[in-house]
Amino acid sequence: MCGRYALHSNPAVVALLFGLSEVPDYAPRYNIAPSAQVLIVRGVEAATVRWGLVPRWAKDPSIGVKMKNARAESVAEKPSFREAYRKRRCLIPANGFYEWKPEGGHKQPYYIYPSGGALFAFAGLWEQWNDLQTCTVITTEANEKMAAVADRMPVIVSPGEYSAWLRGDEIPLRACPASAIDIRRVSRAVNNARTDAPDLLEPDAQ
Repeated sequence: MCGRYALHSNPAVVALLFGLSEVPDYAPRYNIAPSAQVLIVRGVEAATVRWGLVPRWAKDPSIGVKMKNARAESVAEKPSFREAYRKRRCLIPANGFYEWKPEGGHKQPYYIYPSGGALFAFAGLWEQWNDLQTCTVITTEANEKMAAVADRMPVIVSPGEYSAWLRGDEIPLRACPASAIDIRRVSRAVNNARTDAPDLLEPDAQ
């Protein structure tokens, strides 16, 4: 799954990489958790929405707490996501994301980031519920490098497939190549969602 991630690149960098004329201003974040306002790219614009998708048929928005992720294997058919999959896709920029691995009686966080230094673009969906806009991150089975930490990971869309994904074309919702990611052990300080600082990304001394 994907439960925390970071986005700290300058908005101008995001605009350039995604071919946008402008991007809403945002503060650097190093520990983004569900229910936070997050940046998404949809069509030719970027917007900020709440992480945790609330379907249009929901009776109240609290269901979004359970909808931070959508499984690639069922996203096209599951009632919570199928309409958004057909009509409301997005990309979610990220500098990296966190996953946890059981180690020594506790859950040890790891930070996964692009090996080439660019941004990730998670495959996502967005939805409108009354006046509230929300999103979810699509996940898939982990590649062989990621599998050392967790069994799932976000679907990372390659730059050549940005347009196809956003216009609703069918693209493979599979893990990116193992060579596209690097992984490092980081401090357990990231376990507290209220902690948000650049040093969360630093390698943890074992």
